[in-house]
Amino acid sequence: MVSICDIVLNHTANESAWLKEHPECTYNLINCPYLRPAYLLDAVLHQLTVEVAEGKWEFSGIPVEVNSEDHLTAIRNALFEDFIPQAKIPELFCVDSGHLVSEFCSQARNRVPPVAGSAPEEGVLAIIPDPLYRRLKATVDMDLALCLFNVYRSDCFDEDTRLRRCSEEFKLCLEKLNKEILDKIQDHLQAAVENSIAGIRYFRVQSDGPRIKQVSLKNPLVPRYFTEPDTVSDIAQRDRLMYFTEPDTVSDIAQRDRLMYTPEACLVMAHNGWVMSDDPLRNFAASDSNVYLRRELIAWGDSVKLRYGNKPEDCPFLWQHMLEYVEQTARTFDGIRLDNCHSTPMVVAEYLLDAARRIRPDLYVAAELFTNSDQKDNIFVNRLGITSLIREAMSAWDSHEEGRLVYRYGGEPVGAFFQPALRPLVPSVAHALFLDLTHDNPSPVDKRSVFDLLPSAALVAMACCATGSNRGYDELVPHHSTNPDYLCLQIHVVDETRHYTEWADEPGTPLTVGYNSGIISAKRALNNLHFMLGASGYNQVFVDQVDADIVAVTRHCPGTHQSVILVAYTAFTHPDPDYRKDYVKPLRVEGTVDEVILEATLKHRKKPTTPDRDSNSDLPVIGGPVYCECDALNRAATEAGPRYSRPDGFQKNGVVINGLEDYVLELREHLKLSESRMLRSGESGDSNLTQLDWTDFQPGSIVAIRVSLYDKMKPALSLLGDLVSGFTHRVVPSHEELREVISRLDLSDMNRALYRCAEEEREEGQGAGVYDIPDFGPTVYCGLQGFMSLLSNIRPSNDLGHPMCNNLRQGNWMIDYVWQRLKRNSGTAELGGWLEKNLLAVTSVPRYLVPSYFDLVITGTYCLLLDRAWSLMSSFVHEGSSFNLNLALGSVQCGGVVHSAPLPSFSPALAPPVPPVHVTSSGEQIPACVTLSAGLPHFSTGYMRNWGRDTFISLRGLFILTGRYQEARYHILGYAGCLRHGLIPNLLDGGRKSRFNCRDAVWWWLYCIQSYVEEVPEGSAILQDKVSRIFPQDDSPPQPPGTVILSRVAYFPQDQPLADVIQEALSVHFQGLCFRERNAGREIDAHMTDRGFNNQIGVHPDTGFVFGGNMYNCGTWMDKMGSSEKAGIRGKPATPRDGSAVELVGLCKRSLKWLATLHEEGKFPHGSVIRGKRDGSRMTWTYRQWEQKIASSFEPVFFVSVHPSNKEPRPDLIHHRGIYKDTHGSGQPWADYQLRCNFPIAMVAAPEMFDPQHAWTALQKAEELLLGPLGMRTLDPEDWAYNGFYDNSNDSDDPKLAHGYNYHQGPEWVWPIGFFLRARLHFARVVGGESELRRVVAHTRSLLARHFTELQNSPWRGLPELTNKDGAYCKDSCRTQAWSMACLLEVLYDLNQADESKPIILNHVGGN
Repeated sequence: MVSICDIVLNHTANESAWLKEHPECTYNLINCPYLRPAYLLDAVLHQLTVEVAEGKWEFSGIPVEVNSEDHLTAIRNALFEDFIPQAKIPELFCVDSGHLVSEFCSQARNRVPPVAGSAPEEGVLAIIPDPLYRRLKATVDMDLALCLFNVYRSDCFDEDTRLRRCSEEFKLCLEKLNKEILDKIQDHLQAAVENSIAGIRYFRVQSDGPRIKQVSLKNPLVPRYFTEPDTVSDIAQRDRLMYFTEPDTVSDIAQRDRLMYTPEACLVMAHNGWVMSDDPLRNFAASDSNVYLRRELIAWGDSVKLRYGNKPEDCPFLWQHMLEYVEQTARTFDGIRLDNCHSTPMVVAEYLLDAARRIRPDLYVAAELFTNSDQKDNIFVNRLGITSLIREAMSAWDSHEEGRLVYRYGGEPVGAFFQPALRPLVPSVAHALFLDLTHDNPSPVDKRSVFDLLPSAALVAMACCATGSNRGYDELVPHHSTNPDYLCLQIHVVDETRHYTEWADEPGTPLTVGYNSGIISAKRALNNLHFMLGASGYNQVFVDQVDADIVAVTRHCPGTHQSVILVAYTAFTHPDPDYRKDYVKPLRVEGTVDEVILEATLKHRKKPTTPDRDSNSDLPVIGGPVYCECDALNRAATEAGPRYSRPDGFQKNGVVINGLEDYVLELREHLKLSESRMLRSGESGDSNLTQLDWTDFQPGSIVAIRVSLYDKMKPALSLLGDLVSGFTHRVVPSHEELREVISRLDLSDMNRALYRCAEEEREEGQGAGVYDIPDFGPTVYCGLQGFMSLLSNIRPSNDLGHPMCNNLRQGNWMIDYVWQRLKRNSGTAELGGWLEKNLLAVTSVPRYLVPSYFDLVITGTYCLLLDRAWSLMSSFVHEGSSFNLNLALGSVQCGGVVHSAPLPSFSPALAPPVPPVHVTSSGEQIPACVTLSAGLPHFSTGYMRNWGRDTFISLRGLFILTGRYQEARYHILGYAGCLRHGLIPNLLDGGRKSRFNCRDAVWWWLYCIQSYVEEVPEGSAILQDKVSRIFPQDDSPPQPPGTVILSRVAYFPQDQPLADVIQEALSVHFQGLCFRERNAGREIDAHMTDRGFNNQIGVHPDTGFVFGGNMYNCGTWMDKMGSSEKAGIRGKPATPRDGSAVELVGLCKRSLKWLATLHEEGKFPHGSVIRGKRDGSRMTWTYRQWEQKIASSFEPVFFVSVHPSNKEPRPDLIHHRGIYKDTHGSGQPWADYQLRCNFPIAMVAAPEMFDPQHAWTALQKAEELLLGPLGMRTLDPEDWAYNGFYDNSNDSDDPKLAHGYNYHQGPEWVWPIGFFLRARLHFARVVGGESELRRVVAHTRSLLARHFTELQNSPWRGLPELTNKDGAYCKDSCRTQAWSMACLLEVLYDLNQADESKPIILNHVGGN
């Protein structure tokens, strides 16, 4: 047995002896003079009580017994008209205007007024309260008053007149200020009177209040807010009451007025209490509170509030005194109950509980805490280390609310999910110590009915938390009665002097109680049941509202799957005497009923004659006998009167606390179902359900049964039990058979098992897309991730009411969907078979358990699939952080085999390994290798899946860094086969229908080839891989792989080494080319104008910069084409970026530097390019020359100097300095100077062509203006065209927004942040050394935390394409985008290099 004891920290008894020596420990009129007005009002209200008690106001409508609204109206009038005016409370806040005007005149005569126009324009005169709150001693800032009012006046011609006019103005201001103060104080006094009247109404007039009758000093009209020293006139007032002398109202209030300013005022101390709906973290007795003046405190007249301050030095005696008190309590008791915790200063409670725990580290701390807010509860719980919060069933207003409290205060729901061994913390409700009734609140006998005692106690006993009660509850004691019949029977937690009765197993005297008293026998049975449920692991709870009064509570043991069900018939109102319930909805359970644990009811009985009772004694026998079948006397007595009669003839015992004797408890325990008098077996019509019909179940009754599962369900549970131990008892789930099955899957199989959006599934013609959950909607993926994204949120909070759980309980549709779709594909068929077998067991358990076991199987399988996927990737992934792991899954999400979007066919001469092939319905063989979706769900199948630009921006992060080298190789070679016009396709569309309308894809392609060569083992071999050209010449029709083309002049071998394809791409650019897209017109682009189909690429001979495009097309990644006729933008690109785009200059420079180095090392056969001129001459540049020309030209052309320079060609277009231009040579010159997020790409591609200080300045400017929570703003927010909210459905006539025209004009794209962060990491070390690099690394990690959160919380488990302004959700964005994840993986790779103190190499071929 352990013991706990109350500690009270925020108040002490009025009569505490140490207060006289240490009044500084309280809120008194010396250390808190701001309380003086409230004390004066308290004195006024007390005087009202005295005079009403003396009968002085009887002829004015206020009798000694106040019991009607008319009496309250009279009291209100008396207060406003007679009592409050005598106190003149507003004078404590007002100024003496005459005195201040005299002072003003005196000072103004000796001060020269300010020159006109030099007086301060600001400054408002206000009343400054007197610190001691003396009458008319408030003041104002006289210096400010003189500045404001002692001024020259044009309407005055002599000094005396001027002073008089100034003084009059000042006086008018003072009178206005006094009026404002008066109105404010009158408002407080009005509130005080109404709050006082409300209190009198409750205690004396309302039917649900105590209905106190006579007004007296013991029962005043309103409680006192302050305790006073003995010198005050209370003794004289009592004498007058005794000798009927006439009181003097004015002199009594005046005496208290004088007392406020004497040293004895330190003994006028504020009482403690509580304020309805107040902030518990606010001190209601502080100087900024008006609680006492407005009479908002529900005061405890027997205790004063303690004033600690904020630290021990503020009140040394009090802190030390309470420290000793708490330490002594901690030595003596195992735990403490922190009384009135919500009014205890937090710093005090922390300090003293820390001291207690130093003495008893395992101290149990329960707290009485009423904040009406879970959030505020948790502040106290977390800061104070509270073990349990006191909670009470009596706070429920009906049976539904009481059932809710049972469910709320402990345990998991029945059928709760199996939680993994390692899981994140989730918010929870603070642990409760749940009582049926606390010690100082009204009993159900008074607030509800005597027949509710038993069912409410039973419901509390079924709660999965600590529970408690008090003796008065068990013995049917009417406590704090509000029933007029019981007024003389009240007990009071403070004033009660009687003792409880002694215990006797068979009580036979009026001074004893035993098991036969009240409901003690039932409470013992319920306590035994409560203990058994806790000790045996029945930690799951379900509450069912059978009807308005009947509540069923189930406690379930997840280990044995046994359940205990208790049904309680509550009685929140007293039933009619002869009430009988004829029908109660049957109880249906999934299992067999093992036993009726108990059944009990409470009935009224006529009091039998007791032969051996002393007829002269006025002390009734305590309690009554428990009903038993052989007790004929009690049977007859019980049958003699109505079952629900009210108590009669109750007599209060003057010696001991006694309860009602009019009721008998019938209790029967451990019965067979056939022996029950309340239940019988019924017909359910379902072999999986047992129905129990009610025979006689009436208010005040309870029954509890034990239920076990059917034997036929046990084999399935045994199979699933093995999965429980393998999947939940280990940090990494384990199951050898499943692991063996999964070990035969490759990453394309993982794509099918885990992901695939609806469109990917439908295009195969075998499935109907994702699973659509009724009342919720479709999952985002067909694979397990679609379900896991929901389960990961449902499981931690055990949200069994989620539509997904409802669907699982209602049928097996979701279960069948999971395994059937996997069995349809050869790669995943074996996994589908394993899931079929194990999910079949799930369908065999009770339906309420299906969600938890479905989650078990799916989650375990999912975790092993992820483990397998990561094991197939590089060490950078599987040895990396959880961020690495989760980002790398983007490779599996976006990389899958989609037959409607294949790569082009490969050369028959391709060196192994070669990709698998798929035979189409027409017999054509096409590659069946993984292709990379640009983003899901919008870019998932067909011609919209494979984008050249997106593929090669993503390829390094998703395929090369993750170790998926063959997939990277196939993409490089597949796109190489499509080269035409020196370009890589924008839209691949299988290669034969490719569209060549982007200028940047070829440079990203070269970026990836370099990465492949340098980062893949033996990667340089790819340069010799054979490429079958679909278009051997620009005007060639599409060719099958492996053929030789005969032209008019020569044979052209279709197969070429990749190195030759690279050389052709560079040669075409160097030569320059103008071409028109094939099939130009609405067939390939519904919105582009005719001139937009004309394309140009080339290299500027003066700078070496690649250039291209025109104002009518958009050849880089910012490729939004206007489509709104209404807004007048159809066919107008929002961001043409024609000329030389900054990132393409950087990417070109990178490739040239790399190829020059390879050629110099003899690893690349080509070292130069040739341009033929119109005059027949030829110009040759080596790659090194070309690269160096770019390097020497870049900074002068692209950097906008911090300081103005006469070399800048268009200074009128400069908006920001210290930045890099977005383009050079654009057809719209202002576009060159727009600040966009593209220059960091060039910094990563070719950092050596940047001046480091310039680069750092530009990056800082980008951080200031472009950096968002997840992405980079695509345009400077100060630009006229900026709008950060993308809405593709916008059908307005706004040319900036219509049809999403601002796609790249402000919305925050995620992928560019990768290059921004990588550029910062590189230049941080260059400009600031290792210390600056460490700072930037730390800042980078803090920025990436947002992406990690997004990655974990998104149902797609990916990073979006873009967000709206400041990271806001964008409905038109892809929810998971390949390049978003790829570019952040590249950042993590660089961070990994920095952590290992390796150089962050952005360009592997020389330089930094």
